[in-house]
Amino acid sequence: MGNSKSGALSKEILEELQLNTKFTEEELCSWYQSFLKECPSGRITRQEFQSIYAKFFPEADPKAYAQHVFRSFDANSDGTLDFKEYVIALHMTSAGKTTQKLEWAFSLYDVDGNGAISKSEVLEIVMAIFKMISPEDVKHLPEDENTPEKRAEKIWGFFGKKDDDKLTEEEFIEGTLANKEILRLIQFEPRKVKEKLKEKKP
Repeated sequence: MGNSKSGALSKEILEELQLNTKFTEEELCSWYQSFLKECPSGRITRQEFQSIYAKFFPEADPKAYAQHVFRSFDANSDGTLDFKEYVIALHMTSAGKTTQKLEWAFSLYDVDGNGAISKSEVLEIVMAIFKMISPEDVKHLPEDENTPEKRAEKIWGFFGKKDDDKLTEEEFIEGTLANKEILRLIQFEPRKVKEKLKEKKP
Protein backbone atom coordinates (compact mmCIF):
# COMPACT_ATOMS: atom_id res chain seq x y z
CA MET A 1 0.00 0.00 0.00
CA GLY A 2 3.04 2.27 -0.13
CA ASN A 3 2.78 3.12 3.56
CA SER A 4 6.12 1.60 4.47
CA LYS A 5 7.79 3.95 1.99
CA SER A 6 5.85 7.08 2.85
CA GLY A 7 7.51 7.68 6.20
CA ALA A 8 4.15 7.64 8.01
CA LEU A 9 2.91 4.75 10.06
CA SER A 10 -0.53 3.55 8.94
CA LYS A 11 -3.34 4.33 11.38
CA GLU A 12 -4.37 0.65 11.56
CA ILE A 13 -0.90 -0.57 12.53
CA LEU A 14 -0.45 2.30 14.98
CA GLU A 15 -3.76 1.51 16.70
CA GLU A 16 -3.03 -2.21 16.78
CA LEU A 17 0.42 -1.67 18.30
CA GLN A 18 -0.90 0.75 20.92
CA LEU A 19 -3.52 -1.82 21.85
CA ASN A 20 -1.06 -4.72 22.07
CA THR A 21 1.90 -2.93 23.63
CA LYS A 22 2.48 -0.26 26.24
CA PHE A 23 4.22 2.07 23.79
CA THR A 24 2.79 5.54 23.12
CA GLU A 25 1.94 6.93 19.70
CA GLU A 26 4.91 9.30 20.02
CA GLU A 27 7.33 6.46 20.80
CA LEU A 28 5.99 4.30 17.98
CA CYS A 29 6.22 7.09 15.41
CA SER A 30 9.75 8.05 16.37
CA TRP A 31 10.83 4.39 16.38
CA TYR A 32 9.25 4.01 12.95
CA GLN A 33 11.33 6.90 11.60
CA SER A 34 14.53 5.31 13.00
CA PHE A 35 13.42 1.93 11.66
CA LEU A 36 13.02 3.37 8.15
CA LYS A 37 16.44 5.06 8.37
CA GLU A 38 18.07 1.72 9.25
CA CYS A 39 15.83 -0.31 6.91
CA PRO A 40 14.50 1.83 4.05
CA SER A 41 12.67 -1.18 2.59
CA GLY A 42 10.43 -1.28 5.68
CA ARG A 43 11.69 -4.79 6.50
CA ILE A 44 14.57 -5.87 8.68
CA THR A 45 16.77 -8.87 7.89
CA ARG A 46 18.28 -11.27 10.42
CA GLN A 47 21.69 -9.58 10.03
CA GLU A 48 20.24 -6.11 10.54
CA PHE A 49 18.32 -7.32 13.57
CA GLN A 50 21.53 -8.78 15.03
CA SER A 51 23.41 -5.53 14.55
CA ILE A 52 20.60 -3.49 16.17
CA TYR A 53 20.50 -5.97 19.05
CA ALA A 54 24.28 -5.74 19.41
CA LYS A 55 23.96 -1.98 20.02
CA PHE A 56 21.84 -2.72 23.08
CA PHE A 57 24.55 -4.99 24.48
CA PRO A 58 27.93 -3.57 23.45
CA GLU A 59 29.75 -5.38 26.25
CA ALA A 60 28.35 -8.83 25.39
CA ASP A 61 28.01 -11.19 22.43
CA PRO A 62 24.27 -11.25 21.71
CA LYS A 63 24.55 -12.73 18.19
CA ALA A 64 23.29 -16.24 19.04
CA TYR A 65 20.51 -14.93 21.30
CA ALA A 66 19.47 -12.34 18.69
CA GLN A 67 19.18 -15.11 16.07
CA HIS A 68 16.82 -17.07 18.31
CA VAL A 69 14.80 -13.96 19.15
CA PHE A 70 14.55 -13.14 15.44
CA ARG A 71 13.40 -16.69 14.62
CA SER A 72 10.72 -16.58 17.32
CA PHE A 73 9.26 -13.31 15.97
CA ASP A 74 9.50 -13.97 12.25
CA ALA A 75 5.82 -14.89 12.31
CA ASN A 76 5.59 -15.83 8.62
CA SER A 77 9.14 -17.31 8.43
CA ASP A 78 10.11 -15.15 5.46
CA GLY A 79 13.53 -14.24 6.90
CA THR A 80 12.57 -10.61 7.60
CA LEU A 81 10.60 -8.71 10.23
CA ASP A 82 8.32 -5.84 9.34
CA PHE A 83 7.89 -2.92 11.73
CA LYS A 84 4.93 -4.55 13.48
CA GLU A 85 6.80 -7.82 14.14
CA TYR A 86 9.83 -5.78 15.27
CA VAL A 87 7.87 -3.68 17.80
CA ILE A 88 6.07 -6.72 19.16
CA ALA A 89 9.50 -8.34 19.60
CA LEU A 90 10.71 -5.32 21.60
CA HIS A 91 7.53 -5.28 23.66
CA MET A 92 7.47 -8.99 24.44
CA THR A 93 11.11 -9.13 25.48
CA SER A 94 10.82 -6.10 27.74
CA ALA A 95 7.28 -5.41 28.89
CA GLY A 96 4.81 -8.09 27.85
CA LYS A 97 2.31 -9.70 30.24
CA THR A 98 3.63 -12.82 31.95
CA THR A 99 1.53 -15.33 29.98
CA GLN A 100 2.30 -13.56 26.68
CA LYS A 101 5.97 -13.58 27.60
CA LEU A 102 5.85 -17.26 28.41
CA GLU A 103 4.16 -18.09 25.10
CA TRP A 104 6.96 -16.18 23.43
CA ALA A 105 9.59 -17.86 25.66
CA PHE A 106 8.21 -21.24 24.64
CA SER A 107 8.63 -20.40 20.95
CA LEU A 108 12.14 -19.11 21.73
CA TYR A 109 13.11 -22.41 23.38
CA ASP A 110 11.32 -24.55 20.78
CA VAL A 111 14.29 -24.20 18.45
CA ASP A 112 13.08 -26.63 15.77
CA GLY A 113 9.47 -25.41 15.95
CA ASN A 114 7.98 -28.88 16.51
CA GLY A 115 5.68 -27.77 19.37
CA ALA A 116 7.71 -29.31 22.21
CA ILE A 117 10.95 -28.45 24.01
CA SER A 118 13.79 -30.92 24.57
CA LYS A 119 16.58 -30.65 27.12
CA SER A 120 19.11 -29.99 24.33
CA GLU A 121 17.01 -27.03 23.12
CA VAL A 122 16.99 -25.61 26.65
CA LEU A 123 20.78 -25.91 26.72
CA GLU A 124 21.10 -24.21 23.30
CA ILE A 125 19.14 -21.13 24.44
CA VAL A 126 20.84 -21.03 27.85
CA MET A 127 24.23 -21.07 26.09
CA ALA A 128 23.11 -18.08 23.99
CA ILE A 129 21.95 -16.31 27.18
CA PHE A 130 25.33 -16.92 28.84
CA LYS A 131 27.08 -15.13 25.97
CA MET A 132 25.06 -12.06 26.98
CA ILE A 133 26.20 -12.15 30.61
CA SER A 134 29.46 -10.40 31.41
CA PRO A 135 32.20 -12.59 32.96
CA GLU A 136 31.99 -10.35 36.03
CA ASP A 137 28.27 -11.13 36.47
CA VAL A 138 28.86 -14.86 35.90
CA LYS A 139 31.18 -14.84 38.93
CA HIS A 140 28.25 -13.81 41.11
CA LEU A 141 25.91 -16.58 39.95
CA PRO A 142 25.09 -19.39 42.43
CA GLU A 143 27.37 -22.43 42.18
CA ASP A 144 24.61 -24.67 40.79
CA GLU A 145 23.81 -22.37 37.85
CA ASN A 146 27.11 -20.73 36.91
CA THR A 147 27.53 -22.64 33.62
CA PRO A 148 25.00 -23.16 30.81
CA GLU A 149 25.02 -26.92 31.48
CA LYS A 150 24.28 -26.50 35.21
CA ARG A 151 21.56 -23.96 34.50
CA ALA A 152 19.88 -26.16 31.86
CA GLU A 153 20.08 -29.12 34.27
CA LYS A 154 18.45 -27.03 37.01
CA ILE A 155 15.63 -25.84 34.72
CA TRP A 156 14.95 -29.38 33.47
CA GLY A 157 15.03 -30.67 37.05
CA PHE A 158 12.37 -28.14 38.11
CA PHE A 159 10.05 -29.52 35.42
CA GLY A 160 10.65 -33.04 36.76
CA LYS A 161 11.54 -34.37 33.32
CA LYS A 162 13.87 -37.22 32.36
CA ASP A 163 16.75 -36.39 30.01
CA ASP A 164 14.98 -37.60 26.86
CA ASP A 165 11.50 -36.30 27.79
CA LYS A 166 9.82 -33.42 25.98
CA LEU A 167 8.01 -30.41 27.41
CA THR A 168 4.70 -29.19 25.92
CA GLU A 169 3.75 -25.51 25.83
CA GLU A 170 1.08 -26.06 28.49
CA GLU A 171 3.55 -27.81 30.83
CA PHE A 172 6.13 -25.09 30.19
CA ILE A 173 3.73 -22.23 30.98
CA GLU A 174 2.09 -23.91 33.98
CA GLY A 175 5.43 -25.00 35.46
CA THR A 176 6.94 -21.56 35.04
CA LEU A 177 3.93 -19.73 36.49
CA ALA A 178 4.04 -22.07 39.49
CA ASN A 179 7.76 -21.60 40.10
CA LYS A 180 9.40 -18.17 40.11
CA GLU A 181 12.82 -19.87 40.06
CA ILE A 182 12.14 -21.27 36.58
CA LEU A 183 11.06 -17.83 35.38
CA ARG A 184 14.31 -16.36 36.65
CA LEU A 185 16.43 -19.11 35.09
CA ILE A 186 14.89 -19.17 31.62
CA GLN A 187 15.30 -15.49 30.84
CA PHE A 188 18.07 -13.06 30.27
CA GLU A 189 17.73 -10.32 32.91
CA PRO A 190 14.67 -8.44 31.55
CA ARG A 191 15.48 -5.51 33.81
CA LYS A 192 18.72 -4.99 31.91
CA VAL A 193 16.91 -5.19 28.59
CA LYS A 194 14.43 -2.57 29.79
CA GLU A 195 17.24 -0.26 30.90
CA LYS A 196 18.99 -0.64 27.56
CA LEU A 197 15.76 0.06 25.66
CA LYS A 198 15.20 3.23 27.66
CA GLU A 199 18.76 4.42 27.02
CA LYS A 200 18.47 3.78 23.29
CA LYS A 201 15.11 5.42 22.68
CA PRO A 202 15.56 7.94 19.85
